[in-house]
Amino acid sequence: MSNLFHSWRAAIRIARRDAWRFKGRSFLVLTMIALPVVGVSAMDLTIRSASLTTEQELTRDLGSAAARFIDPHYSGEPILQSPDSQNYRAAKEETEDGDGSEQLPDGHADLVKSVPSGAKSLTDTRGYAKLRTAKGLLNAEVRELKAADPMTRGIMTLRSGRFPEKAGEAAVTTHFLETSGLKVGSKLTARGLDADFRIVGSYELPSELKSDQVNVLPGALLAPLGKAMKAEGRDSVTPSSTLLIGAADGFTWNMVQEANAQGVLVKSRAVVLNPPADADVPLYQREDGSGRYDYGSGTSTSEQAVLITIVGLAVMEICLLAGAAFAVGARRSRRQLGLVGANGGDRSHIRAIVLAGGLVIGVVSAVTGTVLGIALTAALRPLLEDYLGQRFGGLSFRPLELLAIALVAVITGLVAALVPAITASRESVLASLTGRRGIRRSNRVLPALGLAAVLLGAAVALYGALYSKQTMLVMGGSVIAELGVIAMTPALVGLFGKIGTWLPLSPRLALRDAVRNRGRTAPAVAAVLAAVAGTVAISTYSASQDVQGRAEYVPRLPSGAVEINFYGNDPRDITTVRSAVEKTLPVDVRAPVSRLTVGGPSCTWHDVEKGCGTYDVIIPEANKCPLMETGDKDESEVFTPAQLRKLNKDWRCENDPLYGRGLNQVIVGDAELLKVLGIDDPGAAKALADGKIVSLHKPAVDTKGEISIVLAADAEKAEKALMNDEPLPGEIKKFPAYQVPGDSRSYGVSVLLTAATAEAAGFGSAPTGAYYSTTQAPSADQEQRLESELAKTGNEVGSEVELFVEHGYSSRYSIVLLALTVFAGLVTIGAAGIATGLAQADAEADLKTLSSVGAPPRVRRTLSGFQCGVVAVMGVVLGSAAGVLPAVGLRLTERREQMDQYRQMYASGWGDGSVPYVPIVIPWETIGALLIAVPLGAALLAALVTRSHRTLGRRSAT
Repeated sequence: MSNLFHSWRAAIRIARRDAWRFKGRSFLVLTMIALPVVGVSAMDLTIRSASLTTEQELTRDLGSAAARFIDPHYSGEPILQSPDSQNYRAAKEETEDGDGSEQLPDGHADLVKSVPSGAKSLTDTRGYAKLRTAKGLLNAEVRELKAADPMTRGIMTLRSGRFPEKAGEAAVTTHFLETSGLKVGSKLTARGLDADFRIVGSYELPSELKSDQVNVLPGALLAPLGKAMKAEGRDSVTPSSTLLIGAADGFTWNMVQEANAQGVLVKSRAVVLNPPADADVPLYQREDGSGRYDYGSGTSTSEQAVLITIVGLAVMEICLLAGAAFAVGARRSRRQLGLVGANGGDRSHIRAIVLAGGLVIGVVSAVTGTVLGIALTAALRPLLEDYLGQRFGGLSFRPLELLAIALVAVITGLVAALVPAITASRESVLASLTGRRGIRRSNRVLPALGLAAVLLGAAVALYGALYSKQTMLVMGGSVIAELGVIAMTPALVGLFGKIGTWLPLSPRLALRDAVRNRGRTAPAVAAVLAAVAGTVAISTYSASQDVQGRAEYVPRLPSGAVEINFYGNDPRDITTVRSAVEKTLPVDVRAPVSRLTVGGPSCTWHDVEKGCGTYDVIIPEANKCPLMETGDKDESEVFTPAQLRKLNKDWRCENDPLYGRGLNQVIVGDAELLKVLGIDDPGAAKALADGKIVSLHKPAVDTKGEISIVLAADAEKAEKALMNDEPLPGEIKKFPAYQVPGDSRSYGVSVLLTAATAEAAGFGSAPTGAYYSTTQAPSADQEQRLESELAKTGNEVGSEVELFVEHGYSSRYSIVLLALTVFAGLVTIGAAGIATGLAQADAEADLKTLSSVGAPPRVRRTLSGFQCGVVAVMGVVLGSAAGVLPAVGLRLTERREQMDQYRQMYASGWGDGSVPYVPIVIPWETIGALLIAVPLGAALLAALVTRSHRTLGRRSAT
C-alpha cells in the first residue's frame, strides 16, 4: 500500500509538472472539460435559485400579512378547503334539478364580516381598463391596494419614486413604462373616465416582471370607471377583491375553518408552512376523494428521452475531445515515459503517469468550472431574471449537487486519459527513447467490432423507441452506435485516402499524411465526429418538431389577412370602424360582410322582445353524419370499432377545423370576399352574380344542387324550438347552389350569398364587419394605433369590435433551433480546431522537415490548413451520419406515444380518424452549412496560426 501511495504521489507530481510545462495543451484540455462544468453548474444554480421556497412564495403573495381572504362565490355557504387553499368545494353535497345538472350556490360572500375582531385588513382589488399611452391604448391590469402599507411589503418592489398616497396618484410597473412610452411624472388617463392620474413611482412584481399593472388607492379608478361605462351603455368587467389579514399570532387552522363556515376561502401563512394532519382536514375525508388531485410530474417519456440522450452525447463528446488531447500529450511525452521505463519503471507506472495527468486536469477543470459557473450566474442574474420573468429568491447553493457535477468532470478526465494510458504503457522503451513509431499493421478486429456495435446500437435505440418505455435504451443505443462508428474511424480514414488521386498536391499530401498517421488522425476525427453528431441530432430533432407544428397549425385566415366583427348597438358605427381599419392598416382588397336577419330593419340579431326571428341551414338527411345522430348514447354504444373507423373517414363527418365559427354560418357579401379568402374560382364569382349561393361546406348541398334555409319569422316559436333543440318552424327557402370544387380552405365560411339574393328570398341583412387582405402583415404598432383610432370612434376592441390579424404560423423552435445551431456550430468548429491543432502539434516534425528542405512559408501554411481541413471534413461527414440516429430514435419515441394515445381515443369513439403526424426531417441546410463552414473555418484557423518562419529543431538521438 505504501509503494502504491508513493508511486501515485510521484505520478501526480510528474503530471502536474508536465501540465505546467506544456501550458497550451493543458489549457485546451482544461477548457474542453471545464466548459460543460461551467454550463451545468450555472444551470443547476439558476434552476435552484429560480425555484422559490414556500416562504418566499407566501411573501410574494401575502407580503407580511398572516392570511388572505378569498371569495369562492358560493353565496356565503360553508365550504371545505385544503390547507394550501388550492382545492375547495361546498360543504353540503350538490343537488340536482330535473334535467340532472348539478346545482351549486353562486354568489358573493361577505369578506369584511368574516375578519376576526382585532385583526387588521387591507382590500386588494384587481380589474382591467383601457389606458391611454404615448402609442395608443393599452389594456392593463388595475390593482387597487394601499401599497405603502407595511403589510404589503414583499408583494411589490419599488424601483423609483413612491407609491400612491392620494386619489389622483398612480404607480406603474416598469414593464408598463416600457410598453406605454410613459415615464414617472406623466399623466395617465383611462378611456371613458375624465379623471387624470399622475404617475408618482414605478415598481415591479417579483414573480411577474413582464406584467402591465397600475396601482392606485382603493376605490380610485375601477368603481368610477365602471359607473362611467355603465352610463355609456358599455359592459364592464366586474373587479375581484380579496382581503389581506394581519394577525399578530398568525392565522391558525381552527381560524381557517371558522372562516370556511362563513363561506370564505383562506390562504394562511402559518397553515401552509405547518399544515395539519390529513385526519384533521374535512375535505380529505370525503368519500369521493374530491379533495386530492395528482397533477403528475408533467414530463413525458419523450422529453425524458431527449434530456437523457443530449446529456449522454455531451459527456461522450467531452471524453473524446479530451481523449484526443491526452493521446497527443502522451506521444509528445514519449521520451519522458521511455526514461521512466529505462530507469526500472514498469507499465503500471507509465499508466499511472498518464492517468495522473487526467486526474490533475480533471480536478483543476472541476474547480475552475464550478467557480466560473457560480460567477457567471451571479453576473448574468439580472438577464436571467428578465428572461424567466421573475426575480430569484436568492442564489440557492446545493453543495452536494455542485460536488456531483465537479466529480463528473474529474471522472471525465480520468476516462479520457484511460485509452492513451494503455497505449503508452504498451510501447517499447527503445521506441519511446528513439522517437520511432515503427510499422504497425492495421487492426482488422476493431473495425469488425465497430460495425457490430453500430448494428447493435441502432437495434437497441430503435427497440427503445418503438417498443420499450425505458428512455435509457434510446440514449444507450445511440452511444453504442456512435462508439462503433468511432471504432471504425481508422478503417474509414483509410477509405477516405482513396479519393486523394483526384486532389491537387497540397490536399493530397495532407490526406496521405492523415491516412499514414491514423494513430493521431483517428482521435481528432472522432472528436469532431462527436461534436458534429450532437449538432446534427439537436438540429434534426428541432427541425422535425418545427415541421410538425407547422402542419398542425390551422390558420383562421390567409396570411396577413384581417377580420373585424362588430357587436355594437348601432349598426351605423360599422362604417366608422371600417374606415379606421382602412386608414391604419395596409389594406389591399376590401370585403365588407353582413349577416342574415329575419324581421324589420331594426332586427340585427334574433331578439324575441323586438319580434326578430332567425334562420338555420337545413342539412339533408342523407348528408348528416351518423355520429351526430346517436341521441343520448355514446358513439361507442351504437357503433362497432370497425364502423367508427369507417365513419371517421366519411366526408359527412369531416368537421371544419373552425367548427365554432363556420358550421351553418351564412355570410352576405360579394366576390371580393372570395379574393380575400384566396379562392380563385371564376365559377363562384359568376354564381354570385347570377343570384346563386356559393357553398364552401359540402354537406349543406342536397342531391338537386340546392341549399335549403328555413326562415323562422315567429320569434317566440323560434325561441321555443331553440330551447328544446327542435327544428326551427317556418318557411323553407331553396337556393340554387354552386359548390366550390376541390379542397379549398373555407376559413370557417360555410355559405356565401349576395344581399340582393337574400332580399329576394325575404331575408334582411345587417352589417357585421369586413375581411381585408393586406399588402404586408400589419405590425404590432399598427395594431395598437388601430385600437386607438377605434377608441376615438367609441368602439372598443374587445367590447364592441373583435379584431383578428392572421400572422401565420409562428415557429416555436425557429429561434431555439437557430441558437442551438449557431452554438453547436461554434462548438463544432472549436472542437475541430482544438483536435486538429493537437494533431498538428503531433505533426510538428513533418513541418520542420519541410523547413529543412526549403519549403516556402506558403507551403507550410497551406499544408497545415489542409491537414486541419481534411480532419474536419472526415469528422463532419461521419458525425452527420452518426447524429441522425439519436434524433430518429427520439422522434420515433414521440410517434409511439402519440400513436398510443390515438389508438385509445380512436377505439373509444372519440378519435377523428386523423393519424398523428410525427415527421422525421433531416435539416440538409444545417448539414450543408457544417460541411462547408466547419472544414473551411478549421482550415483557415490552422493556416493563420501556423508560423511562417522556419524553425529547425534538434535532431533526436538514434
